[in-house]
Amino acid sequence: MAIKDENENENSIPLLDVEAQREADGEGKSFDAEPPVAPSTPQISSAARKKFLIWTAINMASTIGIVFTNKAIFNDPNFKLMQTSFACFHFICTGLTLYVVSRPGIGAFVPKRAGIVEMLPLAFSMCLNVVLPNLSLAFSTVTVYQLCRVLLTPMTAIINYIFYHATIPVNAALALIPVCLGVGVTSYYDTKPTSNPTVESTSLIGVMFALSGVLASSAYTVLIGAYHKKLSMSSSQLLLNQAPISSVMLMFAIPIVDHIPDLSIVPQYRWAMIVMSGGFASLINISQFFIVAGSGPVSSTVVGHLKTVSIVGIGWAVSGKSVTDMSALGVVMTIGGIVVYSYIMLNRPRK
Repeated sequence: MAIKDENENENSIPLLDVEAQREADGEGKSFDAEPPVAPSTPQISSAARKKFLIWTAINMASTIGIVFTNKAIFNDPNFKLMQTSFACFHFICTGLTLYVVSRPGIGAFVPKRAGIVEMLPLAFSMCLNVVLPNLSLAFSTVTVYQLCRVLLTPMTAIINYIFYHATIPVNAALALIPVCLGVGVTSYYDTKPTSNPTVESTSLIGVMFALSGVLASSAYTVLIGAYHKKLSMSSSQLLLNQAPISSVMLMFAIPIVDHIPDLSIVPQYRWAMIVMSGGFASLINISQFFIVAGSGPVSSTVVGHLKTVSIVGIGWAVSGKSVTDMSALGVVMTIGGIVVYSYIMLNRPRK
């Protein structure tokens, strides 16, 4: 799936971006759960506001489009076990996109070089961060896949607490309890067999891949924070260094782990969908450059909520399930908990 700037991975499409460690004062650390923001938001013209809204709409449409396009591709038995090849393709699309927009003619950001050996741990983590969620999408419903991605927030908080002793407010931590319970409820009822053959369900291995993907994405998020600090690079600069290395890593793994089908029997419309997926990946990365500067913590969180609710809602609509299905309770618990958590984190006192 697409690899997005500022720690949001489509692949991952997490509900809330998680910023790594930030010094709160001279003695302690606090864990922030929103993208880095400028101290003040400048006044922007109506034209700039319109441009921001257009690119935000493009970002949302591309994010939603890539999830359902990839799901359709993974439902094809020929491509279900080609996750490494698919991830490699997206890394190439990401690298090319970042290279083009970093050229002086566009100047979205200034590239900065890092040593290959130095980037290997982050590039390997990036591979896991994409391949495992892709496997989750292949063996799960879109609803379970997306809700499990929300677990990135509590998992990253736990990792930061264990390794960096970073804490979040108690009431914010309590708000994460229904999030975790809601994901559990939805996953449990989604894996139960249904009498309706047209209703898709999630396999147990899909849940395992989802949870493994959350762990990998959380570790990647924390590692990104460490590399930001170590190399003094932005997410875009790091990603431009990571993507080519990760694609080469996966090229060596493809003959070992992927099941390559007879490509001559793959219909043309399937190839068109793969090209569309790569296009969505590029649009996500390009649009991110235009919206990140104009998005404060509130707007970033709202956009994140809209994308998650849209994906879950559309996924539920096409699943054929009724609103009385018990897994709907888990959806409500998860979305409600993350909204409360976001509200607490955005309105807590700043030191």
